[in-house]
Amino acid sequence: MKTMMFLISAVGLSALALAQGATPTNVAPADAKNHVGETVTICGKVVDTQINKYGIPNHGKPVMFDIDQPEPNPVFYFVTFGTKDGGPDEAIAAYKGKNVCVSGKIALATGKPYIMAADRTTIKVKAEN
Repeated sequence: MKTMMFLISAVGLSALALAQGATPTNVAPADAKNHVGETVTICGKVVDTQINKYGIPNHGKPVMFDIDQPEPNPVFYFVTFGTKDGGPDEAIAAYKGKNVCVSGKIALATGKPYIMAADRTTIKVKAEN
């Protein structure tokens, strides 16, 4: 009986460990709306930015980055923050006009899919060809 309980526990824990190390699925920006609630990676070109007029304590003002299609009809965007010293302008300089990949859980706001990338290690700038 003890052996059986050990095996069940080991199998359950190993499944969790493997799931955490799994690489997120790549999803096209236009298809993000079909993957709400999933953890994915979305790649595309940052074509527009908006700085929220209200800040968040200990983070500053959030910056929204539209991927592949700008306002008024963005298909996907991600949100992040500038550094403490550089503020939102630093974040804009880091990503605007560049091809990026952002990983995280897709949520919806005002009917548009987005990823909150408060941890900027989830955003990768792709090398220019």
